[in-house]
Amino acid sequence: MMRVQSLSEAGIAEVPPRYIQPPEDRPPIHDDVTVIDNRDEDTVPMIDVFGFDSEQRDAVGKVIGDACAKWGAFHITNHGVPLELLDQIRGVGLSFFKDYPVEDKLKYACDPNSPASQGYGSKMLRPEAEAETSTVLDWRDYFDHHTLPLSRRDPSRWPHFPSDYRQVVARYSDELKMVAQKLLGLISESLGLPTSCIEDAVGEFYQNITISYYPACPQPHLTLGLQSHSDMGAITLLIQDHVGGLQIFKDSQWITVHPQSHAILVILADQMEIITNGKYRSAQHRAITNSSSPRLSVATFHDPAKTAKISPASELISSSSPPKYREVKYGDYVSSWYTKGPKGKRNIDALLVNS
Repeated sequence: MMRVQSLSEAGIAEVPPRYIQPPEDRPPIHDDVTVIDNRDEDTVPMIDVFGFDSEQRDAVGKVIGDACAKWGAFHITNHGVPLELLDQIRGVGLSFFKDYPVEDKLKYACDPNSPASQGYGSKMLRPEAEAETSTVLDWRDYFDHHTLPLSRRDPSRWPHFPSDYRQVVARYSDELKMVAQKLLGLISESLGLPTSCIEDAVGEFYQNITISYYPACPQPHLTLGLQSHSDMGAITLLIQDHVGGLQIFKDSQWITVHPQSHAILVILADQMEIITNGKYRSAQHRAITNSSSPRLSVATFHDPAKTAKISPASELISSSSPPKYREVKYGDYVSSWYTKGPKGKRNIDALLVNS
């Protein structure tokens, strides 16, 4: 399968049919430019976590709880991750995609017959889902790294170019794990739960880092860099470059998440929605393309083990607040996601008790 970057750099005037979204899923356009603007009040919350300082904990937790309930996503600043590390991982990711020939990159290709396998790829669904004529491909290439637990971490499977690539990814993995753990504690407390409640429900983090490269697209009004979906795991931490293109669906409209170079975007995923019994909902999001500039993002996913059974926290269940979701084995949820495809939030909606 030809990589999207190769298609873009070949100078094609029209995108191949398999990348053309159905009309109802296409982004709006104006004068041949994809619209990505939104009103100031429709802005993803920006939250200063003050280095997770204990003296600010109650106030920060309250603001985070409000953002979780209203958005399912929020930016954090003063998060403790060295700002130069954010720049470094964006830098090595961009260099991998832009500075080296595709022949070298293909040495790290992922298994095309195994969804979410580690490596360099362009599609993530199971072969049987990809075989459906209705399946539309994303205008995106990516490199997926299995980073935690350490038993999954094998840097020899990661690019050796640029020279500091492996060291940067490993350091970034360790830093983001600590941020994710602190955030789960604050989110638990914002619901009146014990600090460790959500982290205990999730269990040991299975962390993947996906660096996505969205090449310039000759017909951005027909394509999506990443189709509408909610993440399947517990919590995602994402950074963008300066180009922008990420959008969140809220109040029946798509709202652009403007790039913030020193902030980390926190995105609640489906297992968080289940554990909180719907008090906090996972964020439905997508990526749009543009015709002039490639775009890069780095998403760090924190998921349960595939053997974990996820259900609403018992502390949130009562006669007046019955469970809204059926218990699910996380491995079964992942399999369904990759077989059926994302399509908005249909996978978690299928677990609703009254569905």
